[in-house]
Amino acid sequence: MADALGWRRKFGVIAPSTNTIVQPDFDDLRPRGVTNHYARIYIPNDPIRNDNDFELLMKNIRKELMAAVDRVMTCEPDYLIMGMSSETFWDGLEGSRRFRERVEGRSGLKLSMGSDASQEALKCYGARRLGVITPYQPVGDKQVLRFFNDCGFDVVRLKGLRCDSPVHIAHVQPSILRDAIAEVNGPDVEAIIQVGTNLSMMRLAASAEAVLGKPVIAINTATYWHALRHNGINDQIEGFGRLMAEF
Repeated sequence: MADALGWRRKFGVIAPSTNTIVQPDFDDLRPRGVTNHYARIYIPNDPIRNDNDFELLMKNIRKELMAAVDRVMTCEPDYLIMGMSSETFWDGLEGSRRFRERVEGRSGLKLSMGSDASQEALKCYGARRLGVITPYQPVGDKQVLRFFNDCGFDVVRLKGLRCDSPVHIAHVQPSILRDAIAEVNGPDVEAIIQVGTNLSMMRLAASAEAVLGKPVIAINTATYWHALRHNGINDQIEGFGRLMAEF
């Protein structure tokens, strides 16, 4: 018999312990019959003042990642979603593939993650020239840039917000994100994409898309869309942009 609430799919979601945005975002996107079940990657909320601090954050994530995978597997999910994006872009397209293979090999389940979801979403629109927004330090921005270049996209402009702690990423207000959208936008940009699952940008991205007349994609929207579609769930969900409503 199927799960009483998750009779269509039970998603196991892996997210950092400091992330307060991805869980409510994914739950807002959840259609009836799909349930989300979270395992947290323990990381301390240490300051991120420079590239070295950001590299230490990534080491802490890698150290605890597989334990979180193991924990969520005990609820017998049907599929996994990576509720963080930084590691999925690391070392470009080949590094992203290796990361997915490691998680899928550990769990025995297929995985949706931000890097794969981003490129699939952008291909839906036929967009190649990008404006990109991140919460990262420059070392993280370089990894995002490398990934998109590896996938054949041209990053015209990138804005790194350089948030000073993992928790403070979630404190970024819409006014800052609106300014970031304006900064990376231009007539030479075909789509804007935001990475970093602890940035709250789903609704702002949808409203900006309507105003600008071009794709503005939030990473949480893209990642959950990817998971739904790869599980044969094609519900058209309004209020979060064209990606969820049309593709």
